[in-house]
Amino acid sequence: MNVGVDSGLRDIDLRRLRMFAVVMESPSLRVAADALFISQQALSSAIRELERQLGVELFSRSRRSLTPTPAGEALYRGAVPLLAGGEQLLTHVRRVDAGAPAPFVIGHAPDLASSEVFRIIEPVVLADPSIPITVRPVFADAMREELLSGAIDLALGRGVAAPPDMATTIATQHELRLAVRGDHPLAAHERVDMAALADYEIVVWGPEHEYEYTDILVGLCRRAGFEPRIILSTLLGTPPHTAVIAHPQACAFVTNEPGWLYGDTIRIVEFTDPPFAPVRAMWLPNTASPLRRRILAAAEEAR
Repeated sequence: MNVGVDSGLRDIDLRRLRMFAVVMESPSLRVAADALFISQQALSSAIRELERQLGVELFSRSRRSLTPTPAGEALYRGAVPLLAGGEQLLTHVRRVDAGAPAPFVIGHAPDLASSEVFRIIEPVVLADPSIPITVRPVFADAMREELLSGAIDLALGRGVAAPPDMATTIATQHELRLAVRGDHPLAAHERVDMAALADYEIVVWGPEHEYEYTDILVGLCRRAGFEPRIILSTLLGTPPHTAVIAHPQACAFVTNEPGWLYGDTIRIVEFTDPPFAPVRAMWLPNTASPLRRRILAAAEEAR
């Protein structure tokens, strides 16, 4: 079986590529050979044949170690999602053959409410309600592994920094509003300027410079002319607007419709000049999915 992703990989045997990945993930050639149930000599020959096919040296060899070269590291980074995509394709084909296709699973970060995910997929659902789709929360730092394992087919989130071995795009943009407790001073206003937030703490869900969505929010505040006072939410996995219940003196950026929530305990206030926050989509590269294309196309059209 050949890999038809580019001219450099066209003639590479996927079996040898998988052997190479196991070597990269093992502490020694012996351990890798044991994991593959082959001899060290057979494994060494397979790796040398892979090097011959690629025309590069993948390992620097010595009597005591097998150290990956920069070319080897680069191949491994690309091989991991490629092999994962191949495994998932085989699983999908077998399920289709058995008449039991699995649902398309969307994992969303906690900073994106499930209702917001539904707004993204709603046109696809309305067009064909028979399509099985599952939506579930996934923490941003677990998304890559869940994509590689096939646990999810598409990842969505605001604070998702896509790893270099994943495919990604900005799926859509959502208008931001402000959530405050009903007894907060800003709850008395129907609209506020961004600069009004300078007097209050702002709840976020990840540290600055470590969480992309926080960096976006901090940037919005700085463009409004003030340095925000950021605090980390103590609530994870609940809708973003609930953060102000645990932090009554603070406010939070949300995408809810304006008005009152939870028996007038939370007020959603509009901005006079509304900012927007992106929703990033992430998936396995070198994979084809008609449903994924339809979801992203619908999101782009709504945007």
